[in-house]
Amino acid sequence: MVENRPFLNVLTHLVLILGVAIVVFPVYLAFVASTHGYNDFLSGLAPLLPGPRLIENYTQMWTAGLSTAGAPPVWLMLTNSLIMSLTIAIGKIAISIISAYAIVYFKFPFRLLAFWAIFITLMLPVEVRIMPTFKVVADLGLLNSYAGLTVPLIASATATFLFRQFFLTIPDELMEAARVDGAGPMKFFRDILLPLSRTNIAALFVILFIYGWVQYLWPLLVTTESRYYTLVMGIKRLAAVADSDPYWNLVMAAVMLAMLPPVLVIVFMQRLFIKGLVETEK
Repeated sequence: MVENRPFLNVLTHLVLILGVAIVVFPVYLAFVASTHGYNDFLSGLAPLLPGPRLIENYTQMWTAGLSTAGAPPVWLMLTNSLIMSLTIAIGKIAISIISAYAIVYFKFPFRLLAFWAIFITLMLPVEVRIMPTFKVVADLGLLNSYAGLTVPLIASATATFLFRQFFLTIPDELMEAARVDGAGPMKFFRDILLPLSRTNIAALFVILFIYGWVQYLWPLLVTTESRYYTLVMGIKRLAAVADSDPYWNLVMAAVMLAMLPPVLVIVFMQRLFIKGLVETEK
């Protein structure tokens, strides 16, 4: 039993406030920097209060980008990042849940071998197999395309493993009852397993969406045309300007805009996300 002592309550709240401050302060500095002009950073001192150029900086980055850094408008890079993240998240979930369903509920030779072959790929992330994957994508003519950005990253051994473990907790009696009622394999999957997996799907969607959103190395390799740049790539190009100082005010404006989609996904799906992580049967 936890004792209710005022001193402990004050201490825990102070620790929480300190932790929030440590996390939020860099974000606040980025926002402040995005509201100032370019000349405000030449002295090497970062201002601590918002400036007068918030609308101007954000409008420039959203509509025009920064041509001197080779960065297209943020709306275009944001659209590419959304397409990439949503395709990766939905594709990973769809392939993984069907794979786990086949491994758990269908009796076929070498099904455990198939599962372990999928699971072993956890030791081979994209960074390890980057060269052969790039060669395949290039030979198929998928460079500078949405297919090249997303298809090599869709398979997920982690999601397959998590869905398999969840399906194993479902009583066999439920499947037998569905079979007695005349439900075929697809109807059992659609009407029973999918609703039961709702919280798992939500938790994985949040994780996989952010995974796709923060990808940098793979988009850097497979895209050379600016119309396929993702937002993370664009921010790197903004911050790595040759022969001049970066426009930190515009870089931070792009950073703040890049934060919005992942934050909104977490805010709107946090209830299902937390439920999918903490429920005992998961």
